[in-house]
Amino acid sequence: MNLRSALPWAAITASTLALSACVANTADAAGSIAVSSSDDACEVSTTETASGTVSFSVTNDGTDVTEFYLLAADGLRIISEVENIGPGLTRDLVVQIGPGDYYTACKPGMVGEGIQAPFTVTDSGADLGPTGERGDLLDQASTDYEAYVRDQVSILVAKTVEFVSAYTAGDDDAARSIYADARVHWERIEPVAEAFGDLDPSMDLREADLAVGEEWTGWHHMEKNLWPPAEGYALTEAERTALGDRLVADTTELAARVNAEDFSVEAFQIGNGAKELLDEVASGKITGEEEIWSGTDLWDFQANLDGALVAFEVLRPAADLTDPALGEEIDGRFAALQSLLSDHGSIEDGFSSYDELSDAEVIELARLVDALGESLSRLTATAVSA
Repeated sequence: MNLRSALPWAAITASTLALSACVANTADAAGSIAVSSSDDACEVSTTETASGTVSFSVTNDGTDVTEFYLLAADGLRIISEVENIGPGLTRDLVVQIGPGDYYTACKPGMVGEGIQAPFTVTDSGADLGPTGERGDLLDQASTDYEAYVRDQVSILVAKTVEFVSAYTAGDDDAARSIYADARVHWERIEPVAEAFGDLDPSMDLREADLAVGEEWTGWHHMEKNLWPPAEGYALTEAERTALGDRLVADTTELAARVNAEDFSVEAFQIGNGAKELLDEVASGKITGEEEIWSGTDLWDFQANLDGALVAFEVLRPAADLTDPALGEEIDGRFAALQSLLSDHGSIEDGFSSYDELSDAEVIELARLVDALGESLSRLTATAVSA
């Protein structure tokens, strides 16, 4: 995500949100729960709803970009999120949730501790998710996507060890040659990787997103050391070793968590994650802010696109039960964006450095990202709702 200190999607652990300025009113007539996120408040139209499929319609009434979360009873674990909502825009978040206590939360500016308030889900007596053919298709989607995540993490572990071995040995040329290719496997599953809130900032925090006094570890600290700015950026052998050991340990821990028996990704989280991956492209990769030192943003761009495509493909059979035309639209928009991105290279053969893109090329890529993102924003509701 653009700001790594922001709370991640489906997080197991994350920074505690402050309790303040969340206002409850009434539910709207359309059944969707209205949320107004301003610069200093998070107004949710009701503090209670029935279990099942729930839709939040989040409008940014502030002056800066915002995010919205549904948190579990501990106020830490994130059930799902919608991010990168610009001023004046409205985005929907569709979730399937059982009875219990939750929290709603907004994060104006996508920084800081945010604003949260209690939210109750009563027992509707209905099945939590779809049953019958749709239910079977969504269960299969979860199974297939979980297998994909585990496969990508296993490759990430191996390539991270290879990268760190070169980096700590002082073989900078080898480390630079491995860096972007290894990170592809992180970027493809970024919404799930970010689910573990303690690992994401440790592994993938950018320098621009460091809080005052926060320790900087992970890929991007080593990136700056390998592609130093004009004024230079040297680290001692001990500092390099500490960074490398930490990254390997964190990646190994990520592998342990996605291979745990209780690891799961629900269908609605897969759909929301597909849209989040396009938001990642829009907020960081297409702007050249993600890999500011190495210029390898297009590798990350391709990886995010790969991950979003897999998420779409596993959900498409269920979505086609409701709206086959949406699947055809998304297919076409993936193809158009992939065709344009392929003009600049590939993961196998390498991409152009971000600074080689013209303003016109960036604008056209951004246009196609926005178009695909708009289509993917309808995927979750189409797949999980009868």
